[in-house]
Amino acid sequence: MLDLRKLRYFLTVAEELHFGRAALRLHLAQPPLTRQISALEAELGFRLFDRTSRTVTLTAQGRSFLPYARGVLEQVELAQVIAGKLAAGTAGQLALGYVSSIVLSDLFSQAIQTFAQRFPDVQLTLVECASGSLGAQIADGRLDIGLSRLLPQSTDVRTLSLGEERLVAAVSSDSPLASQTMVSLAQLSTYPLILFPADYGSGLNQSIEQLYRHHGHPLRPGPTGRQITSIIALVAAGQGVALVPECTQSLMNKGVTYRPMQEVDACAQLLVLTPASTRNILADAFLGVLEQALHTR
Repeated sequence: MLDLRKLRYFLTVAEELHFGRAALRLHLAQPPLTRQISALEAELGFRLFDRTSRTVTLTAQGRSFLPYARGVLEQVELAQVIAGKLAAGTAGQLALGYVSSIVLSDLFSQAIQTFAQRFPDVQLTLVECASGSLGAQIADGRLDIGLSRLLPQSTDVRTLSLGEERLVAAVSSDSPLASQTMVSLAQLSTYPLILFPADYGSGLNQSIEQLYRHHGHPLRPGPTGRQITSIIALVAAGQGVALVPECTQSLMNKGVTYRPMQEVDACAQLLVLTPASTRNILADAFLGVLEQALHTR
């Protein structure tokens, strides 16, 4: 295996083309430098320099070898920089899970953008999950941090609330509800309600079902969709109404009108999930970005 120190000596001599000046740069006496270059040549099996009493020039083999030697040393320097960033928690990988009803939130996009700018050496992987499986993936280490609307069942998951987001009614644009400035649960209860599938483990479903029960209104189940975009598409197709986070209004689907709810408690919670037993520097950093984004809204 080639000695990195000898490669550095070779690179310095190749840049100076003078053993005396190279020795000064390396803080060496000239004779030890000469011996190290000779030893490197012996290891390589060819001469790197043609030397006379007045000149030092690279041989043809030396010129060909130079970019490879330089590349090795640059990679070593890069590895040292990355190692320092890894130790400081400013580089590495972070797997972020999220539920589809959050992806349209300004908070989500702002946090992703800020984190990417602040930690350019972190490979951020985004994984869309059902709320019911998100906690399990945090607990078993498949995900480092998650954004959910459902409290996890596992005690291996730490939960932090980021507050609540208002719900709005998504109705077909040709529905009588679309002409109103606000909509009530009593009015929505006469229409089929489009939700996530029952086996999806949706935190949004849970919030909506609790809201209907609290106000004593019947919930007429309608068709289901596994993504917030498919739920809105079903509304546009006249298949029912939906209660969705207000960030969903950025989906300007033709045929869909969004209306605020009269009920002040028509909200869905937003939770951050992290492993309870271990701390992840990068997950903590992302949480810090989220909290900062919340305070600047």
